[in-house]
Formats: sequence, structure tokens, C-alpha cells
Amino acid sequence: MRNSKQIALIALIALVLSSAGSTSAAERLPNIVVLLADDLGYGELGCQGNEQIPTPQIDSIAGKGVRFTQGYVTAPFCSASRAGLLTGRYQTRFGFEFNPIGAQNEDPDAGLPVGEKTLADVLVDAGYVTGLVGKWHLGGTARYQPMRRGFDEFFGFLHEGHYFTPPPYRNTTTWLRRKVLPGGGEGRWRSSDDRLIYSTHMGNTEPDYDADNPIYRAGQPVAEPEYLTDAFTREAVDFIERNADKPFFLYVAYNAVHSPLQATNAYVDKFAHIEDIQRRIFAAMLANLDESVGSILGKLRDEKLERDTLVFFLSDNGGPTRELTSSNLPLRDGKGSVFEGGLRVPFMAQWPGRLPAGETYTEPVISLDIFATAAAVADAPLPKSNQYDGVDLLPYLTEKRASRPHDRLFWRTGSRTAIRVGDWKLLKNPRRSANPDWQLYNLADDLAEQRDLSKTEPSKRRELVAAWEELNIQMSDPVWNPRRPKRNSKERTK
Repeated sequence: MRNSKQIALIALIALVLSSAGSTSAAERLPNIVVLLADDLGYGELGCQGNEQIPTPQIDSIAGKGVRFTQGYVTAPFCSASRAGLLTGRYQTRFGFEFNPIGAQNEDPDAGLPVGEKTLADVLVDAGYVTGLVGKWHLGGTARYQPMRRGFDEFFGFLHEGHYFTPPPYRNTTTWLRRKVLPGGGEGRWRSSDDRLIYSTHMGNTEPDYDADNPIYRAGQPVAEPEYLTDAFTREAVDFIERNADKPFFLYVAYNAVHSPLQATNAYVDKFAHIEDIQRRIFAAMLANLDESVGSILGKLRDEKLERDTLVFFLSDNGGPTRELTSSNLPLRDGKGSVFEGGLRVPFMAQWPGRLPAGETYTEPVISLDIFATAAAVADAPLPKSNQYDGVDLLPYLTEKRASRPHDRLFWRTGSRTAIRVGDWKLLKNPRRSANPDWQLYNLADDLAEQRDLSKTEPSKRRELVAAWEELNIQMSDPVWNPRRPKRNSKERTK
């Protein structure tokens, strides 16, 4: 039999080991997951007021965490918005302002400047394993590729879009834009089985998304047989499973619900009650995306990682309504516009035990804050040479700070530009012969931006013009512009 001293010694050793284990668990770096939807409008989720298309899995992030009612991105289209998200800096600070499409992605000037550190770069140096699944759209040539920008793993594509299933579109219902219908004429053309639809309503033909734009795994092109949303979900779930024993950063950049409108027949048939086939396909794509998000969240629970993982969900910009039927209500306009419908997006975060559950946060935040928050929780050192524009949101969400995270927010994409100061917003949005002058709105009283106050509030207009000019002078000229003649190789090396 053991004497009392032996028993006491064993108990002390057990206590020390237990304490060491608790300390190790407490000091574990939190995992960080960013789930990015593509072209998803502000009004399309259940938690945002859409009663037509159930989105319980995405809504659960808001239910277990915080939904931002004034969540913004830094640009109203894909590429520039992603540049801000992944660097934590207004992309106009480093001259990344426009949206390369098609063959423009192969232009050696069209990419996230290689001197910019991404969130993946920063987190790798902080002890994280990093993975990108999905759409990149920050440069299609070798020097810009994700595995040269801090990502240990990459599965996805490099350009602005991709077919979810390639021709002949088996097992899907596909809606494609055409300038002229087969056989001539305008309107809609439908195949005999209603699984292929052409429409001339946009006045153009669907882009050649897949041209020189393969699916890559670790830098090598692969053949992918699955519907692309399902393939991306499969890869994201696998990444979590393989890296559950180490801190990881996972960026899942779905191309849903970006065009082409293409959904599996099984999902389309679930929405047979929606009469308009264009809207029905969109609903099917969104429902598939929602269940995919649920699979990723479910894997975090299965691996007992939910409480160790900070999850963000947002869209890269507002929805293009005519193209997709995507709703940005109650906001004005959509993708490509600096009205609220182009810039304010579904945006939410969860971290059980660290963030409040089921709350709404009503102060303005921006996608830049994801970088700042992730770097803060990872205790990651940032380059001192850079000016960062995001803020760590945790003190605001846990009520340690009561002020607004941002006094001012800034946007510039060519001639379309805006600034928000408090509840006031000043903008120029010269599209389709629209007003090219400064417009002024008070968002507290006019969320839909219907009452231009630039003439009746001249002093406020002058104040915001001065604030915009103060910020704009800090920004760089674009390093690439699709409308500017291409520089020669000598000019590019200066």
C-alpha cells in the first residue's frame, strides 16, 4: 500500500500535469475561417429578411454570433474588394483599383502588387497553416498565384469566374446570356427539357469564364468532376480535418452566386414553386451554398473546434440584380455602384464563448476589419512600414469600447467614388448617363439614398468634399487600368 507521502506526491504531479494541459489549451492560437460569397445581395439571406429562400446554415452564424447591419466592403466589384479584404488596407493605397476580366487576368500588371503582405503571409509567420479554397481573382500570372502570397495550400481558379459544371452541363439547369438567340431573335430560348435557357435581356453573351482558367491544386491544373460549390466544400472540409491539430487560417472564396447561373437539377427541383426560371436557378445556387457553409460549420463541431474558431461570413460586393435576380433591398442599386447596394453586404461573425450570441451590431464596419481582428487574435506582428485601415472589432463587440470603429470610410473606383462620415455619405456615381456631380445623403434618415441633399446642405457638402480630398491625396494612382494603353516592359520595371 502507498503511504500518505506517496499519495500526496502523485496528486501533486497530477495537478501539475493537469494545469500544464489547461495552460496549453488556453494558449492555443484560435483558428480563423473566412467564408466569402460572390455577388450575394444584401437582402438575400433569411437573417437579412428574405422569406423566399431558406438559408438556415448561414443564418446560424448570426444566431451564434454577431450580424453587422452596416457591414461594408472596399469596392463594389470582385477583385478590388478582395485586395482590401486580404491586405487590411484600402487597395487604392497601393494602386489596385479596377476589375480584370477574361484575358485581362493574364496581364502582368493586373494583380495584387507583390510587395503587399496578405493576411495569409502574416498568419504563416505567426504559426498558422493557411489554405485558400475557391476564387482568387488577384492576378492570373505566376508571380501573383496564392501559394506565392502566403497560402500553404490552394484549390481553385485564378480568374473572375468559372462554370460550375462545364459543357454539356450535365445534371444542371443552366441559364446563359446571349446577344442573339439560337436561330435569331431576342427574348428567351428554352431547351425541350427546360434544363438550358438562353436570354438576351442583358444585351451580351456569357463570358468565356473557363478559357485558360483551369481548376488548380497546389499550382497544377486538375480535372474536377463535381459541381464546383460541392467541390470547394469537399476541399474545405478536408483541410479542416487534416489540420485540426494545429492552428489554421482557411479562406473559402466561393464563386456562388456569381454567374453563370447554373445549379444542380436536384436543387432546382426543390424550388419548383418559383415560377421565374431565372430566379429559381438563383435560389437553387444559394441553397446549395447555404448547405455547403453548413458542412464546414459541421466539420468544426465534429472536430470539437467550434469554440476555438473565429468565423467570418460576408459577400465580396452587392448583387447584380438584372444578371442574377439578386436583391439588395432596401438599399439602392447594386454591383458596380457606390450607392449602398454596391458596397453594403451581408456580414457576420461567430466565436462561441468570445463573441455575444444572437446580437446585431449597428455601427459601420468594413471588410478591412477582418484582417485587423485576425491579426490581433493571432498576436501576429504587422509590417511597420504599412498603414493599415482596419480595426480589431473584438473590443467593440464585447463592449470594451463604446465608440464607433470608424469615423470615416472611403471608396474610389475610377470616376465612381464616395466617403462616409458619421451618418453622412457623399458620392459620385456616373453610370449610364447618371448624375456625374457630387451627391449627398443622410443614411440615418434616407437608407435608400433617394433624397440628394447636396443643394440644400452646402456646408455639409463642402465638409465631406474636404474630407474626401484629405483621404484621396493619401492614395496612389492605379498601377493597372483596363482603359489605359499597356505600358511597355521598360516602363513596368521603372
